[in-house]
Amino acid sequence: MIFGLASCEKELENPTSEQQPKPIVLESNGGFELCKNCPPGFELTDEGICKLRSLYQQYASLKDQGVGGLKTALPEVRDGFTPQQIDLGRYLFFDPILSGDGTISCATCHQPEKGFSDGLDQSVGILGESIKRGAPSLWNVAFLKLLYWDGRDSTLETQMQGPLFAEDEMGNTPEKLTSDLNSNETYLALFQQAFPKSNKNIELNEIYLSIAAFESSLISLNSRYDQYAHGFHGALTKKEIEGMNVFRSFVARCAECHTPPLFTNQQLAVLGTPEPDGRALDPGAEVPYNDGSLRGAFKIPSLRNVAKTAPYMHSGRFKTLRETVEFYTKG
Repeated sequence: MIFGLASCEKELENPTSEQQPKPIVLESNGGFELCKNCPPGFELTDEGICKLRSLYQQYASLKDQGVGGLKTALPEVRDGFTPQQIDLGRYLFFDPILSGDGTISCATCHQPEKGFSDGLDQSVGILGESIKRGAPSLWNVAFLKLLYWDGRDSTLETQMQGPLFAEDEMGNTPEKLTSDLNSNETYLALFQQAFPKSNKNIELNEIYLSIAAFESSLISLNSRYDQYAHGFHGALTKKEIEGMNVFRSFVARCAECHTPPLFTNQQLAVLGTPEPDGRALDPGAEVPYNDGSLRGAFKIPSLRNVAKTAPYMHSGRFKTLRETVEFYTKG
């Protein structure tokens, strides 16, 4: 078992592979004990579940009325998991036991130090070969309505089954996944802590829910921008404020698609981004939606932690933010 990014630990603003979490807590009987505390930004309710708490929840919603001001409400969030389910999902996320040959984990393509992406224009799967697209960031995925670059899925539980069971990604099967976990005494004990009312054997829906619980805890709403938005104007420099004003202006119009506070309007867009040299046109959302008007359409990504998630666009066409902005500036 391989563990990382402990949810019981103090939140890391910029977690790196060198910042290893403390080992999982041992019970007096020598077993493992899952975390009983919610991650930072969540409150443990009387019902024993973690609920997100953010100043943004006190603000009014845009309700499709444009860009709005900085104090704008968040969309509905996916929360309500127990601390144990979140913690169990974390262990699964970082453990290569989820792959067919035990060599890669979810974190192979969604690395904390790279904004939960992998820094590649095309991610590399279990076969050691590049797959079709790069891994999108998982920050604030609990708010997202469209998953995958082409927006073909809408729930974390169904989305994760794509990479888990794709032959060129994690290369596993539902049968092998449950067999491997049920053969592991440690995981049997951990699942009993996270799902005390369930059967002794680990079931697929429990695996999916646990990973979804961890992914839903990856909340990024405490940057210097957020402090500025909540009223602390000293949080940003003069140049940063100037850039934000251009970003929100009717000249640049960046915020129309990358709408705060998530910095995405959660829609599909056809931008005409050129594919990298030698690569065929990616039809994008046209395929899953069977709609010719969506040829070349892709999900508008969030810009949260964007400095860490290069390269940019669905194909990784642009290596730097400057190149990306230049593409938009030239129309």
